[in-house]
Amino acid sequence: MWDTIIIQPFINLLLWISNFVGNFGVAIILFTILTRIILYPLTASQIKSSTAMQALQKDKRYIEIQTKYKNDKEKLAQEQMKLYQELKINPLSSCLPTLIQFQIIIGLYQAMIQTMAAGPIDLLKLTRHIYPNFLKLSEVLPLNSQFLWMDMGLPERLNIPGLNFGIPVLAIVVVITTYISTKIMTPPAQPGANDQGAMMSKMMNLYMPVLMGWLAWTLQSGLALYFVVTNLIQIAQYAISGNVHWGNLAFWKKKAVVKK
Repeated sequence: MWDTIIIQPFINLLLWISNFVGNFGVAIILFTILTRIILYPLTASQIKSSTAMQALQKDKRYIEIQTKYKNDKEKLAQEQMKLYQELKINPLSSCLPTLIQFQIIIGLYQAMIQTMAAGPIDLLKLTRHIYPNFLKLSEVLPLNSQFLWMDMGLPERLNIPGLNFGIPVLAIVVVITTYISTKIMTPPAQPGANDQGAMMSKMMNLYMPVLMGWLAWTLQSGLALYFVVTNLIQIAQYAISGNVHWGNLAFWKKKAVVKK
């Protein structure tokens, strides 16, 4: 079922785009743009939820709940949930695009492994996933997997003369762009608030860039390229919608406030 719904369509779409543009790296970039366009309704819902949560933190009822039940986490969670239901806010709706994104990442990873067939057996497996009325294997293979300094089927490293190790440029860029995108998407927390949602957001802001960077460092550079393009598009979508919280990146200002 997974192969039929996810892997097979991904393989055929990647091969078709690659055959059209003549480069597998460019195909991944175009594939990423296409998926972000398809997922835009979910992204718009995520932006709407983020805006609603930001407005909620300024609500008098919300502030009163935080103050009244600050020492009773169970009661605090119950009262917050009642307020969420009253205002028709789903605090978990922002997680849905992320969950779907992970499914795309897994599917793309498996599709790339099979698309970059390294031997006769792998090539035979690949032919079983090709739509015969959509693609001809003789026309799409061999793939041009070289993009800039990278081979899309290998972990990315930039080799500089004089250094005996490769620099994982894409992994570094993935960490930076993931951190920026998660921070600017998160509404500023109300001072003194003890909200579980805010705590979860802080955890995500720390762990997500590390996780994505580790994946970009260890897996194929094609996947790392997908991460970078996805993050840049996501930042652009939030910027266009006017819901970018650039102040979250100014950590030095927060430290200055604490000293007072």
